[in-house]
This record gives sequence, structure tokens and C-alpha cells, in this order.
Amino acid sequence: MAMLAIVFAAPTFAQAPTSVPGPNEATLADAYIYLLGRALVIRQEHMDRKAPGFAYNTIHYNPLGSADFVNPNFDVAYLEAWFAVDDRTPVILEVPEVKDRYYTVQILDEWGEVIVNINERTFPSKPFGKFALVKPGWNGALPEDLSRIELHSSKAKMLARIELKGDPDGAVKLQRQFQAAPLGTPMIAQPPAMRMFGNKELLGVEIFDDVEQTLASALDVSPNAAEMQQQVRSVAAYVASGDEARTAVDAQLRKIIPEFQEYAFTKSAPYRNHWIGGSTTGNYGKDYKLRTVVNFAGIWANTTDEAVYFVATRDADENPLTGNNSYVMHFPADRLPQSAVDGYWSVILVGVPDYRVVPNPLNRFNFDTYSNLTTEAVGSLKIGIGPKPVAGVPESNWLPSPEGKPFSLTFRTYVPKDIVKGGQWQPAAVTLVR
Repeated sequence: MAMLAIVFAAPTFAQAPTSVPGPNEATLADAYIYLLGRALVIRQEHMDRKAPGFAYNTIHYNPLGSADFVNPNFDVAYLEAWFAVDDRTPVILEVPEVKDRYYTVQILDEWGEVIVNINERTFPSKPFGKFALVKPGWNGALPEDLSRIELHSSKAKMLARIELKGDPDGAVKLQRQFQAAPLGTPMIAQPPAMRMFGNKELLGVEIFDDVEQTLASALDVSPNAAEMQQQVRSVAAYVASGDEARTAVDAQLRKIIPEFQEYAFTKSAPYRNHWIGGSTTGNYGKDYKLRTVVNFAGIWANTTDEAVYFVATRDADENPLTGNNSYVMHFPADRLPQSAVDGYWSVILVGVPDYRVVPNPLNRFNFDTYSNLTTEAVGSLKIGIGPKPVAGVPESNWLPSPEGKPFSLTFRTYVPKDIVKGGQWQPAAVTLVR
């Protein structure tokens, strides 16, 4: 019998056009803001890797009162880790039993999306114990005492928080009981190379160099990731088409970047009582713009059920907050911060534009549920903010500000009640003392 020869012709493709059309301003802004969200997490990974003793899959037990990222939380004992897994190697995380104080083990992906919180509210059937963190699609066998948690990619960031609750020694003892170790030696990819940058001077046109490496470094679970990444690629192709195109994009970004920075602190979330906040954070759906804002202003934000955040950069007269002035926050007796939470509340002062704590002689950077604050005779609460103690406010209620420099306030509500999540409660306005 004669053999039938089958010949497959090589596919032919249309020749790509030699000229690449340039993006309009809206397309460029969308692509830039989307990609910046990933760049901010890459920046944080590079910063974390520089810490003394850093290693993947190794928990760093932060000393009390320290956290080297924007808008830290000084009301908890922190633990941090970067987990790295591969197709054959999970990481085992052991969470101790924590009683009668707030705690959560927050695990986030490489775009700033929360993968899971381990605590008694979200994991009532197993709020503590041993958990296996695995790469997507991993199909290995696990011992019965290990609960599987599938990551979004080969890396994840952990932030665990244990409430001090007036007992820092007890919180530190619990902190040290958290353990992590890989089941083997995983292959760990280096984070994409990137020029380090600050929040004041964000990346410019160079953010569109090597976008394939950046996008391939971590899966984005956003429902519109594919369309946004195609938009990024189209801008990158235009930038790569020649010096003229690169210069044109750079010029457009000189307008887009300041607009984004302004938007982040004035328009990115509901603005009520001169505080911006109350948006759904932690999981962003299609709202990549809010995700980038959060990565920019306070990276590693948690989900709304765990915490709702508010930021103030302006006073009740809509003037920027500055250490040249003194201010008062007045909470009426029926709207005290503790009445709005099932967990605890805190307020912290940070400098602008780096959003890190500002040294002061008292080493007093925040107040919270357990601070020794003096209430008024009628049950109301006043917090004074200024470079010196504020007239009419007890010194115990004074939050020092940096003299002559701008600052912002971040107010956190942990396990917020529905009045907070529904927008019916905000912190008291920051009112200028005249």
C-alpha cells in the first residue's frame, strides 16, 4: 500500500506595520497606572531583600515599634516574610493558637491582592495549626495535619499582626511561635531588575522597558488583566519604536504622574469629613487604579472586613496639614472611635511624601484603643496635633508633628462595624487651632 505523504505548510502571518501608533493620553495613563501597581510591589521586594538577614521562606520578627514600609502599624507585633515555592516545593506555615486578642495572618500576592487571612473569623474551622502554601496547580500529597493554601504565583508576602492589647510581652511571645519552612529547596527567581525610586519621583518612561519580564514575573488575578496588559504592551512597543516616541511618552508622563499623585490622596476613595478612605481594599476586582493607589500610599492593605483605613492630608478648612500649625480632633461621646470597631482603632502621623514616621523627642507616633488618653467630663475625646502641646488638650493626648513640614494622618479601624464599612462613620475632622 502506498504511503500517503502529508505535508504541512508553514503558517504565514501578515507583515507587521513598520510604524507603531502612539497612545492617546487616556490610554497611556491607564497603562502607566496599571503597570505602576506591579512596580511598587517589586520595589518593596527589593527593599525587603536588603534587610539584614533576609532570606525567602524565613520569618522576620519585627521588633516592637518598627516596620520599614509606608504607614506602619505600631499597635501590633508584626511578622513579615516573603514565601517562595515552585512546582515541587511547598512552604509549611505554622500558626499558634491566639486567644483574647486580635490577630491575623495576611498573605498577599505580587500585585498587592490579598490571597487569604488566617484567623478565627475567616478560618473558623482551623484558625491555627499547620498550612501548606503551594504554587498554583501543585498536585502533591500532603499529610493530614496540613491544610492547603494555593498561592497566585510562585511568591507571596506575609504580614501577620498580633494585637499588643497592653501586653507587649505576651504579644512577642506569641510572635515567636510562628514558624515557616520549605519542604525542600525551591528554585527562587530574582525580582525583575528596576531602578529604585521614591514616591515623590516615580518611574517615568523607563517603566515600559522590559515589560514582558515584569508581566511574566507574577500572575495578575484581576478580571481585566489581559486587556490591561495588552494596553501596556502597545505603549511599550511605541516607546521602543524610536527616540522621538520615547521622548513624546516621557513628556506626556510629566503631566500624568502629578495628576495620579494628587488623585491618590484626594479622589481615589470617598471623601467624607475631610478624610479619604472607606473604599474596598485588599481585593480590587477590575479596579486596578485603586490597587495602585493603595500600593503607592500604604502597601499591603488588608481586606475591608479586617480593616478600613482613612487618610487625612487636609484640615477642616481644606488646607494642607503642616507642622507650622496646631490642630484638634474632637470626637463626641456618641461617636468615639472604640464604638465603631469590634477590634481596635489607631491613628498614626507620618511625613509627606515618604509616608514614614517622623522622629520626635517623645517617640510618640500614634494613639490607639489602649493609649492612656484623657476624656472630657462629658465623655468626648480630644486629640491634639502640633509641634508643641496643644492648648486646651491634655498633654497625654498630644500627637507631635514635624515642625515646618507637611504630614498626613492614617486612621485604622480593625474589625470595623457596619457603620464604618457602610460609610456612616468617619474620624473627626482635623480642625486648625486659631
